[in-house]
Amino acid sequence: MQNDSTPHTKFKCILVGVDDSPDAQLAFRYAISEARQSDAHLFITSILEEDKVNVFQALSKDFVHGERSDLTKHIEKYRQLALRAGVKEVDTVIDEGDPGETIVKRVIPAVKADLLIVGSLSKTGVRKYFGSQAAYMAKYSPISVMIVR
Repeated sequence: MQNDSTPHTKFKCILVGVDDSPDAQLAFRYAISEARQSDAHLFITSILEEDKVNVFQALSKDFVHGERSDLTKHIEKYRQLALRAGVKEVDTVIDEGDPGETIVKRVIPAVKADLLIVGSLSKTGVRKYFGSQAAYMAKYSPISVMIVR
């Protein structure tokens, strides 16, 4: 239990992972609240998972471009929501690969975040799969991780 004399940790740069799952929506709302309270820069990330693309789609540049374009438009809606909610600085990051590994190894260093917020379950795949993604990020992240349920 935190006593009232303990100051709130002020984060400067918060990274939140989104994928439209209910847990990710909760993580996003928490990230907005935390960014406002800390007056932090908020980065919203979503990862285009390579294993969701079959070999024929992977050979088609139009398919990957279309998927990325759709994701770019979708993540921009999150950015607008955060701005309307009062977060002053909001940017987005889209990358491709395994979500946990990509966020830990590429996105966190690129944006220099000091807090990662993710949901515990993914929209896609079985619960065990994203549970392992969240566990991977918590174990290997160089920064503090909050997993929202």
